[in-house]
Amino acid sequence: MTITLKISDNTKEKMIEYFKDKKRPKTPPYAVFQADEADTVVTLYESGKVVFQGISADIDAALWKQMEQNLNPLKKVQETNSEDKKDKKKKDEFEDSKQISKLYYSRTIGSDEVGTGDYFGPIVVTASYVEKEDIPFLEELGVKDSKKMSDEKILEIVPKIIQKISYTTVILNNKEYNEKYKQDINMNKMKAILHNRVLYGQLVKAKKEEKEVDAVIVDQFANPYVYYNYLKDLDHVVRKITFFTKAEDKFLSVACSSLISRYIFLKEFKKLEEKLDMPLVKGASNLVDETALKIVEKYGFEKLYEVAKMNFKNTEKIKELMKK
Repeated sequence: MTITLKISDNTKEKMIEYFKDKKRPKTPPYAVFQADEADTVVTLYESGKVVFQGISADIDAALWKQMEQNLNPLKKVQETNSEDKKDKKKKDEFEDSKQISKLYYSRTIGSDEVGTGDYFGPIVVTASYVEKEDIPFLEELGVKDSKKMSDEKILEIVPKIIQKISYTTVILNNKEYNEKYKQDINMNKMKAILHNRVLYGQLVKAKKEEKEVDAVIVDQFANPYVYYNYLKDLDHVVRKITFFTKAEDKFLSVACSSLISRYIFLKEFKKLEEKLDMPLVKGASNLVDETALKIVEKYGFEKLYEVAKMNFKNTEKIKELMKK
């Protein structure tokens, strides 16, 4: 058990006096002392924070909390308890699991993107609509996050998915990406704008098809406040979004979007290889640097603006390789 109190200077003086013969020889950084009190380790920090750790931490913390209240009756004692945090975490996890279970069988639109970690190839963002009747079909196909499925499997099952599932996709090629990034739009802002575009498009489509939508789910890549702040200058902003980390593992609409995005990315990647007449490497590894160097040697450095994401660190590495 760990309990933390915030105490005043007069209580600090009492503690220093009380523990002067119980102090450990070594003191942690920024601590006044660390001492042993039976089964409790007590650490007093210069800031006035006191940490009680051990089996009897609650007893010792209660004594010093009482001391603080006696010496400073008008001041509220700040206290945190590791057990309270554990209970809160369990409660939050329970509430999340209830919400996930409910949404899994609801009519949802979910979005996800691919290509943001690849030097070559576009960014693809998709929003998909899934209702309860679609679940057995998708589960039988083995729909799950595209990162956990081979590209060969994705190329096999996605044509079956898009025949049955309604979706909206946007593709941002690297030339467009580089132009937008120059306008002080970072990656997350770009993603937010693209997610909003496909979500809005899919909501419009659902309305035309007279389909009910219980929830809109986004695989969280930014704090909700930050996400909406990225969209403050847009005319049509999709609100009331449910954000979940690793949403592609929890909801079939997001998983479908992940797979469809990957499928389209692979198709676009293949077109890029044919256009350059050379094989490309996915990701952003050293092998990617070597491939990019071959592109520069064949077409010139300016060609990278059309086929690669120039803000990646790979670009600087390629410039260094060019000097050798």
